[in-house]
Amino acid sequence: MTEFAIRTEGLTKIYTEITRGGLKRRVTVGLEDLNLEVNNGEVFAFLGPNAAGKTTTIKLLTRLHYPTRGEAWILGRSNAKRETMRQVGYLPEQPRLYDYLTGKEFLDFIGRIFGLNRQDRNKKIIHLLKMVGLQGRADESIRGYSRGMVQRLGLAQALLNDPMLLILDEPMSNLDPLGRKDFRDLILELKKQGKTIFFSSHILSDAEMVADRIGILKEGRLVSTGTMADLVGSQVTGVDITFHAGEEDIKKIQNIFKEAVVQGQEIMLTLENASIVPEFLRRIEHWGGQIISVIPHRKTLEELFMSELGR
Repeated sequence: MTEFAIRTEGLTKIYTEITRGGLKRRVTVGLEDLNLEVNNGEVFAFLGPNAAGKTTTIKLLTRLHYPTRGEAWILGRSNAKRETMRQVGYLPEQPRLYDYLTGKEFLDFIGRIFGLNRQDRNKKIIHLLKMVGLQGRADESIRGYSRGMVQRLGLAQALLNDPMLLILDEPMSNLDPLGRKDFRDLILELKKQGKTIFFSSHILSDAEMVADRIGILKEGRLVSTGTMADLVGSQVTGVDITFHAGEEDIKKIQNIFKEAVVQGQEIMLTLENASIVPEFLRRIEHWGGQIISVIPHRKTLEELFMSELGR
């Protein structure tokens, strides 16, 4: 098996539009010279603000759009070959399903497109509906589904052909917090099965929890890629300390640390210099204070993201 589930070289998409009257053409760069490698069996999060080029990239990978220039390979084969896509499951950002069908009927229809026999279809449909939490709503019309339920059904259809690679466009955008947790757990379970998951998102916390590597896209260009450790590092940038103290000590601390937060007899403050933390903790004990928590700060994905976007 090839080392890369996805590989692109110079992948570019330029949209042109003739303005009213046909006199001028407006040019928009959707994606510019994307060189990307996604390893087999990893979870790769593709991050960026709206209009950064995430959906354009996904449509180029799935051949829903054709590139202006450049190439893409899926599982070692050109994505221009029809048979390549048989090993891919795809979930668009806004799934458009046949809402006059029930959830079960829709999956049966997709299974027929993939050429699955009736026995295999029925077995997979039951399994997938249970996996995405829709087993109790399988016989209901899709038009009665919430947006989150449509998203879950969309994931089920993406898995129906048992793909080696899943390409998901903003898969958690329509889900409530519980649904997002279920989705994250499912992504990690699929990874255990040896599948590669490539998903776009603007929900940084979800990416931070499940991704092996991330890529950050800005205005159609890839500006960062790597593991969280590579990009964010593990250096402590500050320490939050929360403790109890008496009223007199609280006044002293407030005079020294103007930004200390006081609630009753509980104080929370941040020390930017981690090296002085041990001495400060000894002071608290000397004052007769009671330490509640000591939490080190490290650079977050959000800080990296905002830095790369120049904000």
